[in-house]
Amino acid sequence: MYAKVFKRVFDFLIALLAIICLSPIYIITAILVRKNLGAPVFFRQKRPGRNGEIFGMYKFRSMTDERDEQGNLLPDEIRLTSFGKKLRSTSIDELPELFNILKGDMSLVGPRPLLVQYLPLYNERQSHRHDVRPGLTGLAQVNGRNAISWEEKFEYDVRYAEHVTFLGDLKILFATVGKVFKREGISAEGQATMDFFHGSPETNPEYFSSLAKELQDGNKEAQEQE
Repeated sequence: MYAKVFKRVFDFLIALLAIICLSPIYIITAILVRKNLGAPVFFRQKRPGRNGEIFGMYKFRSMTDERDEQGNLLPDEIRLTSFGKKLRSTSIDELPELFNILKGDMSLVGPRPLLVQYLPLYNERQSHRHDVRPGLTGLAQVNGRNAISWEEKFEYDVRYAEHVTFLGDLKILFATVGKVFKREGISAEGQATMDFFHGSPETNPEYFSSLAKELQDGNKEAQEQE
């Protein structure tokens, strides 16, 4: 009953209250983003929601729009400024997602909405993360966030989708507050954010075959140098 009815009511009421209480932070952040990164203040990107349905997710901008000579966006580590890093470390850039929760695109707790390009790369079990609405925070976020592997993250997501409870949601929300203050798991090791997901061996055999060949060639080269 909670997952089917009361969770949506809970999400709406808490999101509305949070938006009202945090309105000064919204205004101050918008001014700072405009000053440091320019317009637009908000970043909107298509993400898959429940059952894989696409919606527009809102965030405060944390990166510049710098591009190379061909018009392609530069890597994240170049476009992510010191101001953007601070914005992400406090998770303030996520606050506009509360409006997605009001609309019903998202929930307070659930698997984080990832890139649309990942949809065909999930294996059968991983795809069950879309059985529920994506969340502002989730079980994976309080168990490592971007510091854990994709496989670990998806396992937490599916585990949550299989067992949605009110008490479980409360525990995740309270744990999230602690994680935000400690600023843990903001990025993967050696990455500005998180490395791109290339799928599992059974969903993207060509990639993993080429990766294995690269590793093999690298090992041969290392042995020859020795």
